[in-house]
Amino acid sequence: MKRPFLVVGLLFLFAAGATAQGLPLAPPTQLGLDPDRLDRIVELVEDAVDREEVAGAVTLVARLGRVGHLEAIGFRDKERGAPMETDTLFRIASMTKAVTSVAIMQLYEVGALMLNEPVSKYLPAFTEMDVLTPPDEAGGEFTLEPARRQITIRHLLTHTSGLSYRFLSPPHLAPYYLGANITDGLSQADGTIGDMVDRLATTPLLHGPGERYTYSLGVDVLGRVVEVITGETLADYMAAEIFEPLQMDDTSFFKVSGEADRYAAIYTPVGDGIGKVTDAPVSSPDNRVVYSAGYPYGEGQRYYSGGAGLTSTIGDYARFLQALLNGGELDGVRILGRKTIQLMTRDHLVGVGVPAGGNLFGLGFAISPDPGLSGGPRSEGAFGWLGFFNTVYWIDPEEQLVAIIMTQLYPNNQSDLTRKFEVAVYSAIVN
Repeated sequence: MKRPFLVVGLLFLFAAGATAQGLPLAPPTQLGLDPDRLDRIVELVEDAVDREEVAGAVTLVARLGRVGHLEAIGFRDKERGAPMETDTLFRIASMTKAVTSVAIMQLYEVGALMLNEPVSKYLPAFTEMDVLTPPDEAGGEFTLEPARRQITIRHLLTHTSGLSYRFLSPPHLAPYYLGANITDGLSQADGTIGDMVDRLATTPLLHGPGERYTYSLGVDVLGRVVEVITGETLADYMAAEIFEPLQMDDTSFFKVSGEADRYAAIYTPVGDGIGKVTDAPVSSPDNRVVYSAGYPYGEGQRYYSGGAGLTSTIGDYARFLQALLNGGELDGVRILGRKTIQLMTRDHLVGVGVPAGGNLFGLGFAISPDPGLSGGPRSEGAFGWLGFFNTVYWIDPEEQLVAIIMTQLYPNNQSDLTRKFEVAVYSAIVN
């Protein structure tokens, strides 16, 4: 694949001092980035497109508050011949969690909630929860035992509540989630997030709150907490307190049908290539995994999933991440205090009771350990996360770095493009 014309456009924009959807552009050399080494990112994506590993991708690298690399390669819709563009819309799925976590911490800053309060203060349905307890002997049955403590806001932020996801639920928990019609926010859903959270509160916990890390729907519960405290929908609150202040004009839960063509299509591995996912929901044989391409566009939808529901562009999301890297401020607008960002980006798992030695997780983000332990290039203290449809971001405060790659692929276990992207980003840092 030949390198797209976008490169020439970027060189012109660098000279003109323009912006990438709001973030300033700068020549890579001014940011301590080697332009020839950044070209490796383009080559990696082109190779993945040529091998039909992905249909296309958008990549962004910013350092010192300015963008030194922004590329759109391949197709947003291969069948229609529609090229990937830098303002293509992506289903960012679990990258929504960082935004909801910021919303919760905004309420924390104004005293509307405290981290160690039980969530039942705001959602009484969670007052008395049962734990699905394993049998004492092999061949026995799981039993329901009352939880020894209540789920707190901090448990939900750190994924230590004992809740799970439908698509990740183990065999002994899955029947409860299926029976309660728990939805993961990755396909069309009836009703509101409040309806689903009420149903979730009727299911048992996988373990006691604070006992271990289990990735979960807890951030969807937090989205409902935002609604209860503010009296607004999560969509309206985020628009007023995060998206509008940061000029994230393309970020929202749903788009009108007329904007459907702006979305990157979702692809799935098929044989030696990839196939396009339909707008209608797709289910796994056991019905635990349900997702679709069409859930984020269409009128009249009210299901605002705080854990998975947002749509964004790479430029919009870069503005959000840059605000976090800046200690909560961007272009003179502050969405959080500096010390609050520090609190969010420290490991909290041991603090809530999880035994030491496992993952590091803050209030909404995975935290990178020493590279000698992780085996990866991120600096110790870098933080980030990823999305169900193969979008990845991280912030590296030590390097003053923001990096994002967006594709739309599920499952992505046959692709190592995002890991190769990370290596290429760090190899381009020369001073």
